[in-house]
Amino acid sequence: RDLRRVFVPRNGAAVEALSGVSLTVQQSEVVAVLGPSGCGKSSMLRILAGLDADFTGDIVWSLANAETDSARHLHSATVFQSDSTFPWMSVEKNLQIGLTGLKLDPADAEARIGRYLGMVGLTKFRKAYPHELSGGMRQRVAIARALATEPQLLLMDEPLAALDAQTRLVMQQELLRIWKETKSTVIYITHDIGEALMLADRDVVMTARPGRIKVVQDIPFGRDRDVVEMRAAPEFGRLESELWRHVAEEVGHSLDKSKGEA
Repeated sequence: RDLRRVFVPRNGAAVEALSGVSLTVQQSEVVAVLGPSGCGKSSMLRILAGLDADFTGDIVWSLANAETDSARHLHSATVFQSDSTFPWMSVEKNLQIGLTGLKLDPADAEARIGRYLGMVGLTKFRKAYPHELSGGMRQRVAIARALATEPQLLLMDEPLAALDAQTRLVMQQELLRIWKETKSTVIYITHDIGEALMLADRDVVMTARPGRIKVVQDIPFGRDRDVVEMRAAPEFGRLESELWRHVAEEVGHSLDKSKGEA
């Protein structure tokens, strides 16, 4: 509610990254956030993740969320764009380290590791090390590690951006399946308009810096989606064009501002 984030460099003028950002996300809803580079998407994610406390405004959790046992579930967990697996740890150890701050007995922890590795299709690779896995498999480890904390809010910062096109398409379908099974509440940052349409219940377009919410678009495709078939739907093409128009307008504003600052 009314988030504002200003960065003050040692030398130079203050930079306002976010200004007056307010957004309500319902439980089990997936919200994708689009916008030009530098519009504050990742800054907003860091605030929601508790990684940045230097902001004004409020993060308000619902009563239902507040009653969740915080000793057994994280408020939020984040999956980043870059490979965040620990290369010196096996797959199962990577998941165990994510559970360190939670009060789980060994049996509960083991059950969660088994469940979420199975969910991402890595049961047979629990003893493997990251260097023995493909890029897509390593990202599945990162997703399973976040899911195993059973967070109230799952934050994803372009988690598929580094993957090749075919693997990315497969992972998009996998994410839809996982979110349906876990009923996850997700905020998903992406530059890919098609991906935002395929994965989310709502798409949010942010303005050029300082980031504000420009457009909130409901996505009408339901949860039982096929990411290949969706692209052939006329409504998909219409929404993609409309969202692109909003994003392109803000990219233009961002470039104009950069020229002015230079």
